[in-house]
Amino acid sequence: MTERVIICADHGLALIYFLNSEVISLLLSEGIEVILLTDDSVVNKIRAQYPLAGLIVKGLRLDSARKYYEENSQSTQYWLNFFRRVGASEKMNTEALDSHIQQIETESLSGRNIQKIILQFIVQVLRKSHPARLFLEYLQMRFTPRKPGFYGDLFDHFKPSLVITSSPGWRMDRYLLREATRKSIPTASVIMGWDNPSSYCLSGSKVDWITCWSDIQKNELIAGSDWEPNRVNISGIPSYDGYFKKKWVIPREKYFRMHKLDPKRKLLSYACSFTTFAPSLQNINALTRLINSGQLYEPCQLLIRLHPNHFLPDPLFAGERDKIMEIARNNPNVHVVEPLPVGGELGYYSGDDLPEKSSMMQHSDIFLTVYSTMVVECSIHETPIIAVCMDTPGGWNSPNRYYLPLSQIGRWPTHQRFVQSGAGRVAFDQRQLRDLINLYLRNPQEDLEKQRQFVRDECTYTDGSASQRTAGFILSLLRTK
Repeated sequence: MTERVIICADHGLALIYFLNSEVISLLLSEGIEVILLTDDSVVNKIRAQYPLAGLIVKGLRLDSARKYYEENSQSTQYWLNFFRRVGASEKMNTEALDSHIQQIETESLSGRNIQKIILQFIVQVLRKSHPARLFLEYLQMRFTPRKPGFYGDLFDHFKPSLVITSSPGWRMDRYLLREATRKSIPTASVIMGWDNPSSYCLSGSKVDWITCWSDIQKNELIAGSDWEPNRVNISGIPSYDGYFKKKWVIPREKYFRMHKLDPKRKLLSYACSFTTFAPSLQNINALTRLINSGQLYEPCQLLIRLHPNHFLPDPLFAGERDKIMEIARNNPNVHVVEPLPVGGELGYYSGDDLPEKSSMMQHSDIFLTVYSTMVVECSIHETPIIAVCMDTPGGWNSPNRYYLPLSQIGRWPTHQRFVQSGAGRVAFDQRQLRDLINLYLRNPQEDLEKQRQFVRDECTYTDGSASQRTAGFILSLLRTK
C-alpha cells in the first residue's frame, strides 16, 4: 500500500520551503505520495510548475476555513488566537510579543482601559503558568470543524500516515491540524521563518513533532512554547539550500542590465522591512541624500526592494510605496524592484523571485534593511550589512495607528542576536549611516568572520543539506510510527 503524507502550504514561503528546496522531491524518490494543499486559486499553476510523479495538488479550502471562523464564535476564536500568540512562557525573550500587545491595545482597545487591564492580567497568568497554557490549548481544540467535507473527506480518501503543516497552527492551518488530531492522524510542523518561534509562540492545535533551524530556535520552542525536547528536531532551513549552493545567482552584468544599474557605481541595496510597525521612508530619504551629497567614499547607487506589505490594501503602506516610486523617478541613481506575487492569498513570497533576491544580495556592495530576515540570507552571501533604524517623528501620523520607533526594537530576540553577533552594524541617524557605509566601502570584509559564525549559529547546516535532513526527519516519523 502506498504511504501518503499531506503537506499544507498556506503561504508563499511554504511553497519555497517544500517545493523550491528538495524536500518534496526527496520524499517522492522514496516512494512516498505527497498531497500538497494550497490556495485553491493557484492549484493549477502549481500543478503545471511542478509536474512531479507522485505529487497531488489540492485546494486548501481557505474559504471554508474562514467561514467556519466567522460563523463559530468569531470573537472568542479571535481572542484565543491572540492569547496563543502572546502568552508564551516568561522563560523566553518576549520583547516581540510585548510589541504586538501594545499594537492591539492601541488599534483595537483604544480608550478601553478595563479591557486592557483584563488582557494584561490574562497574559501574565499565561506567561507564569504552564497549566494555564495547557488550558488555552484545550479551549482552542474545542473549535474543531466537524462538518462533513471540511477536511474529513480528504483524510478518508487519501488515508495519510502523517499531516505536515508550515506552522503549528498559527494560521488557518490550525483547523487542518485539529481535525487530523480528532481523527488520530499523526501531525508534524516545520518552522519556516527566522523569528517564528519568538513571534508567534504557542501552538494553535495539538501537534506531535516539529523541526526547526537551530539550537537557538529549539530552545525558544522548549522554553517559550512548552515543547518536549524529544519532539523537536533540528534540520536547518531547506529554503536556503539554494543560497549555499549559489543556485539562483544571475551573472552581475546581466543583473545590472535588468535594473539599469551603472556598473561603475557601488551598489547599495535596501530591503524594506518592519512596515507593520514603522515607515521605511525616512531610511530611504537618508540614503538618497547621502548618494546625492558626495559624502560617500565612492560613487554609489541605490536599489530598493519593496516589502510584500506595500501591496496590501492599506492606504498607509500603499502611500509609502507610491512615495518610494516617486523618489526613484526623480533620482537617476535610485531604482526599485518589486517582489513577485504567488497568486491568491499566498502573498508576495514567490519561488520565482529567488534569482532576484539572491542576485541582489550577491552583487550589492552593502545591504541595508531593518533587521529583516534577509540579514541571515545576506550573511550567507557574505555581503556587508547595516540595519538602518532611524525614527520618524509622529510615526505614521495616523490616529489609532500603532507606531514603534525603530530605535527601540533592538531587544527583539532576532534583532538582539544580530547585534550581539557583530555580523553587521546599526545606524540610528544619517551621520552614523554615512560613517558605516564608508567603513564597508573601504573594507568590505570588516565583519566577515562574524557573519560566517552568525550563519552557523542561526542555520546550523551550511552545506546545502537541510532539505535532505528535513526529508530524512519526515521519513523517520513514517518509519517509526
